[in-house]
This record gives sequence, C-alpha cells and structure tokens, in this order.
Amino acid sequence: MHSPSPVPAPVASEGSPLADGEGSLGVLVCGHGSRNRLAVAEFASLARQLQQRFDPVPVAYGYLEFATPILREGLESLRRQGVKHVLAVPAMLFAAGHAKNDIPSVLNTYAAETGLRIDYGRELGVDRRMIQAAGARLRQALAAAPGDVPLEDTLLVVVGRGSSDPDANSNVAKVTRMLVEGFGFGWGETLYSGVTFPLVEPGLRHVVRLGYRRIVVFPYFLFSGVLVSRIAQHTDRVAADHPDVEFVKASYLGDHPHVLDTFVERVEDVVRGDTNMNCSLCKYRDQVLGFEREVGAPQHSHHHHVEGLTESCDLCENECTGACQPDGVPVPLAGHHHHDHAAHHHTPYPHADHPLGPRTLRGGHGSDGAPATGQAVSSGPGLVRPATDQNN
Repeated sequence: MHSPSPVPAPVASEGSPLADGEGSLGVLVCGHGSRNRLAVAEFASLARQLQQRFDPVPVAYGYLEFATPILREGLESLRRQGVKHVLAVPAMLFAAGHAKNDIPSVLNTYAAETGLRIDYGRELGVDRRMIQAAGARLRQALAAAPGDVPLEDTLLVVVGRGSSDPDANSNVAKVTRMLVEGFGFGWGETLYSGVTFPLVEPGLRHVVRLGYRRIVVFPYFLFSGVLVSRIAQHTDRVAADHPDVEFVKASYLGDHPHVLDTFVERVEDVVRGDTNMNCSLCKYRDQVLGFEREVGAPQHSHHHHVEGLTESCDLCENECTGACQPDGVPVPLAGHHHHDHAAHHHTPYPHADHPLGPRTLRGGHGSDGAPATGQAVSSGPGLVRPATDQNN
C-alpha cells in the first residue's frame, strides 16, 4: 500500500473552472468497489486527497459493488451538503462496460428520481501524466532490482485488467508501447489479468522464451487487490521454473501525484464541457470486428444485485495476498453466495475459450462462468502444459 502523496494547494481557488460555481458544485468519484479492505482503504485515501485538492468544493465517493458507500449514498451525501450540480468522474483507467454502462445507468436513474444535475466525465485514459506515473513506478522497481542489466536486455510486461471491450484492451497495449519507447526496453508485451487473452501465466511462459535476461512485470492498476496479488503469484510461478531469468515486480500506480493530477483535470474537463469519450472504436456505437452484435446494446447497470454488499475479506494484513481467490477461484464469504462478473448478464465474450485466456486458470471458470476444461493449455510452440497441473 502506497503512502499518501504530498497534496498541492487547492485548485478551486487558483482560477480553476470550479471556482465560479463552488457554492453549488460537488464532485463524485465513482469506483468499482472491492471485497478487499486494503483496496477500499486506498480508494478512500485517494478521495480524501482529492478533497484537499478541491477544497472548499465537497468531494464524495461511491462504489458499484462490494463496498460502501454505494454511488447513491455518495450522491445523497453531496445533496445534504447543498450541492445542486454534481461533477461525476469514473475512477477507471479505461472506458469499458463499467464506465460506459454501469456507472452512467446509476447516475441517470438517480438524476431522474431527484432532479439533481449530474454531469459525467471521462475515464483517466491514455494520458501523458498517467504514463509519467507509470514511468515513476518502473524507475522505482528498476532502482531496487539487484545487478545492472541494460534496458536493451530487459523485457517489459504490462498487465492490464482485461475487458470484453477490445477498445479498452487496445489502450493497455498503447501504454505498453509508450513505456517501451520512453525507456528503450528491449521488448514489450501486453498481458491481462482476466476476461480476455493472453493471461499472465501463459503469456509469461511465452515471453520468457524470447531470451531476455530480465523481465519487468508491471500491473497497470490503480489499487491493490486480489488481481494485483494474482499477477505476482503467477509471476513467481513462472520465475521458479526459469531461475536463469531475473523477474522484477513493479508496483501498481496507486495515488501517485500524476494520477491525482489526472483526476483533477478530468473533473475540470466536466466544467468545461470536454467530456466526450473516444467513440470511434466503441463496440456499442459501431460494428467493431468480432463484436458486431453488441451495437446499440441498452445502457443499464449489471451491479444492482451487489450494491452495498459489504462483507469484507480479512484474510490479509498489510497487503492483499490473494488468499481469497487461490488460482483465480473466488472463495465465498460466510453469509452469502458469491457473486462475480460471471453472475452479471453481460453479452458473452466471443473468445472466452481462447487457449491463452481465462480457461488457463487452474480449476477455475471461463469468463462466461463455465468450468475450465482439462484440455491441454499451449503456451507457445513446443510448450504444452496440462490445465490441471501448471505448477511445473
């Protein structure tokens, strides 16, 4: 867990677009939510730092699922403070289903019920400040690594969350390329923690064969949690099989000052009316190759059944170890049956059974919720590993 970053002077008093309407304006930071209390604490810390940045404009936050306050509660908090105009921004790296569908649906419903004006901003996206924050995390990891391996002998692996939206997935690849060229790494690859392909372990088993002396694995995530821990576990699993290659695990983005700066700009963009997402490759707007049937899909939230579900995971102390999801299989908490993304009524991902995708999680489930098969998993030519035994 990162320590809070130093907070610059408030922006609302420095000629910010927020200054003119600060008496009636409020900011809502919209998160996904997590059962992991460490991830929830990091999100709350980021919101507090944004409150310092926007003071005296009130800042609230809310989640789609698995944590409180939910989005409606965050909105109600702002209304109680006299806010008449909410500037809502998604705490999402890229625009996929949560930013495009789930959050807007909740906000639109609340606005229709209460008459509250809510203007919605865009995701953090591929932004120079986000690239700078990523670069800072990579420099920290490289500085702490033993030995002196030239960058041209180092392969960078950027791991994104993974989505059923190819536009969001492609943006992770763009981040990878920006970092590879910015540093001068010998090679770069993009992997994903779930939903799409290639996933972390089969992807690493492929890239390790390229012959680089050092592989840096960077989880391009905002916060801690089970997915970041799973990335580390799968990295360790592959590293144990390849002691001749040095694996370096970089930290996630966290509340780096450049991340906070990007949040501030996204809020100010809302005031300026600059809120348009890049829709040229949006699968809901046009016939994107392979996703043609999703054009015009209705905008509604898939998370109403898990709003406010707050039983948190307390299996970890200082950082998430992934103990609640060994090998990607969620362990139900006491008192309720488990909900994950397979329980939501999304359009089935067309490549759910890709041999380098979710089916490679040992004993787990594909992104469509179907049990993974025992079919052999190929990690590239010449390397075939049984799905039921991927430790060796």
